[in-house]
Amino acid sequence: MSDWLGLPLEASAHAADIDAVTNWVHVLMFVMFVGWSAFFLYMLVRFRRSRHPKAQYEGLRTHATRWVEWGVVVAELVLLFGYSIPLWSARVDKFPPEDQALEVQVTGEQFAWNIHYAGNDGIFGRSKPELVNVSTNPLGLDPADPNGKDDVTTVNQLHLPADRPVIVRLRSKDVIHSFMLNEFRVKQDAVPGLSIPLWFVPTLTTAGVREKTGNPKYDYEIACAQLCGIGHSKMRGFVTVHPAAEFDAWLKQESTNAASQGGDEFWQ
Repeated sequence: MSDWLGLPLEASAHAADIDAVTNWVHVLMFVMFVGWSAFFLYMLVRFRRSRHPKAQYEGLRTHATRWVEWGVVVAELVLLFGYSIPLWSARVDKFPPEDQALEVQVTGEQFAWNIHYAGNDGIFGRSKPELVNVSTNPLGLDPADPNGKDDVTTVNQLHLPADRPVIVRLRSKDVIHSFMLNEFRVKQDAVPGLSIPLWFVPTLTTAGVREKTGNPKYDYEIACAQLCGIGHSKMRGFVTVHPAAEFDAWLKQESTNAASQGGDEFWQ
């Protein structure tokens, strides 16, 4: 349903539902535009000066417009309570079980996205603000914490499995950023001092989208949709969606590499 509006490709399980609401809103707006434009033109002709040189102050003697207005109200209520609120509720209240989902922490800063995965032990390592170093340890991971020895960190490179729920814990180190993945229909502000969860299910791998578009260089992008400073336009990351088995192999290898380095190298 995204084609006729020129929307981005649908690459998540809920993308079609989002696009359906968008399409119906556009249909309603188009019908209203045509209807009110036709009514306006009719009024210009019907009450032109040559036919009615003297103004009539008694007003319109029909209730037709009132019924039209009520029809618009009903349509808007259906869109709001029949589509939008249930869709929003599903994203907010119906998180997948954590043992069935990939959990990844994403921290925005001027002007990059810091990605953090739990390693092979499945436990995120501890972080401390006083350990933050922009060039060597942007997340402030504690090298003394054994749970963090095998953690995997990247900058501006988010790797995800296809057809598996993904829970993103979104944070910010400095100002408000906005984490936006167009093809996945995901957009959420990252607010300093808060950890904001969001979830979605990627359905189209990077290889699949390249084949579908015929563009061997097509990449999913992470955009910051909130003006966050002078380098805002450069705050750009990338998402690679792997087949589930391929992702598991990638994460296992990266975690093994991190553990073999004794936790001394946190940034990759």
